[in-house]
Amino acid sequence: MGVLEGKVAIITGAARGQGEATARLFVENGARVAITDMNEEGVRQVAASLGEAAIGLKHNVTDEGEWGEVVAATLAAFGKIDVLVNNAGVFVNGAVDQVTVADMQRAFSINVLGAFIGIQAVLPHLAPGSSIVNIGSASGLMGMADMLPYATSKWAMRGMTRSAARDLAPRQIRVNAVLPGVVDTPMVRNDDMPDFVERMGKPIPLGRPADAIEIARVSLFLASDASSFMVGADVVVDGGNRC
Repeated sequence: MGVLEGKVAIITGAARGQGEATARLFVENGARVAITDMNEEGVRQVAASLGEAAIGLKHNVTDEGEWGEVVAATLAAFGKIDVLVNNAGVFVNGAVDQVTVADMQRAFSINVLGAFIGIQAVLPHLAPGSSIVNIGSASGLMGMADMLPYATSKWAMRGMTRSAARDLAPRQIRVNAVLPGVVDTPMVRNDDMPDFVERMGKPIPLGRPADAIEIARVSLFLASDASSFMVGADVVVDGGNRC
């Protein structure tokens, strides 16, 4: 039996990359998953490849109404919700004298507000022992040049995680954060910064960026009962970059 046997999870941003890796790992470990993404074709293809253990839904995480639809669809398909993984995110880069108000709003609306709406949407359906996993970033632990919108939003994600953890711990609902360093995913490896993964990976003590599955394994741990006494934790997964 897998460590998530019998559990039901919602995983956002799961059409590719880290979210897809997390969805596949959860199913391998016994979970049933509702996976969501703005990329409807992609998320439905991933869900189809996982069989009856998954449903794929188009989903804008900044829309309260769509969150309600995701929760309703998950309950209709699987009967309950035990785990929420707030993985959906957007990488908005730029220095303080370059970024616009629109850049900051975009980063916050997806990386912070989307996770907040998700927590509120699932909360009425979470039983004691449930787990919320927020995917932050190691950039939320330090100043980052040329990454102001993204890094600022990930600092905010840490604050929200800890405050929510305090609020929900008395209800036996755990909230924790995973803070990856450089991960080789399509979101990071894009046309705007074609050499970013290699450039940022070189200084890492392990000498390379993370693979998506290496981050997914930490989300698996936090979603499982193996982490039953972890509340409000920042789990840094950066290859030793902050040592």
